[in-house]
Amino acid sequence: MAPWPTSLCVFCGGRPDLPDAHVELARHLGRLLADSGVSLIYGGSKRGLMGALADAVLAGGGRVVGVIPRHLHRVEIAHDGISELVEVDSMHTRKRVMTERTDAFCVLPGGVGTLDEAFEAITWGQLALHAKPIVFLDPDGYWDPLVDLLNRMERLGYLRVPAARLLVRESRPEALLATLRRVKPPVAPELLERS
Repeated sequence: MAPWPTSLCVFCGGRPDLPDAHVELARHLGRLLADSGVSLIYGGSKRGLMGALADAVLAGGGRVVGVIPRHLHRVEIAHDGISELVEVDSMHTRKRVMTERTDAFCVLPGGVGTLDEAFEAITWGQLALHAKPIVFLDPDGYWDPLVDLLNRMERLGYLRVPAARLLVRESRPEALLATLRRVKPPVAPELLERS
């Protein structure tokens, strides 16, 4: 029986000169994916955490699929050494293609682009448009302020799904795959009632 997940979509920062600890986290995850036979689906850049992650998977003999919009091909400096580079027409198509090609999602530290990707995946899970688990890798509390915001949203009635189910965190890459196998995507209660 093949291991699950067979592919993992990772959202993360693509800017240069990011914190060394986060770069090493990306490399560590990349080595784990290669050792586990899990293909990486990611944004296609060779810079920042994206590049460190992809390079580590490749160095371990793993498969890397990058998905990048044409207008970002030069801006994000597309990685030309990966297993497959898919050029798409828009950011929306990028997210759709990554979602279609993955079994699960992982979110590393990143900026607003990373948040955009992560929250679209979370929203689509809530709406039952996919049934793929999402885990944030967070060894140093990077996502704490976001957790605080989600908890506030829940207290004030803006969330129908508990904040703890929207943002599942794991501190170590070694535990990530087991956590992904355990968690389910949060579906809005009214959709569950209709099924």
